[in-house]
Amino acid sequence: MSVQKGNQIDSGKTGWEKALVQQALDAREKAYAPYSGFKVGAALLCGDGRVYTGCNIENSAYTPSNCAERTAFFKAVSEGVRDFQAIAVVGGREKAEEECPPCGVCRQVMAEFCSGNFMILLGREGKDLQWRAFTLDQLLPLSFSL
Repeated sequence: MSVQKGNQIDSGKTGWEKALVQQALDAREKAYAPYSGFKVGAALLCGDGRVYTGCNIENSAYTPSNCAERTAFFKAVSEGVRDFQAIAVVGGREKAEEECPPCGVCRQVMAEFCSGNFMILLGREGKDLQWRAFTLDQLLPLSFSL
């Protein structure tokens, strides 16, 4: 798997990256966001090729809310999976027109289970499906660890 650090990957490229971003877009449609109206979807690629999706789930008390990225990770971990390759994240109000990077809490959860070269694809809709790839180290330098 080649990581193009922080650079746009050709939106016309076919392959696993595009498929993962598309699955994140599909997961976004299941989001429960009545308070913010901001829907987020994530698709987590595991080492064995399985993909776990997640969406954000809001709550009126705020702190019980859960981000799409953590939903995907927690689903996978609860099934015994601990080997992760990449995650695609998309978000927005009407459409996913701008990049939606993971929050700090989600980045730290990623650091709990992934190495620094774990790939994070930030997708967006436009004329074509587009994304940029970052490593976890790029998005979370100096993370907490054992």
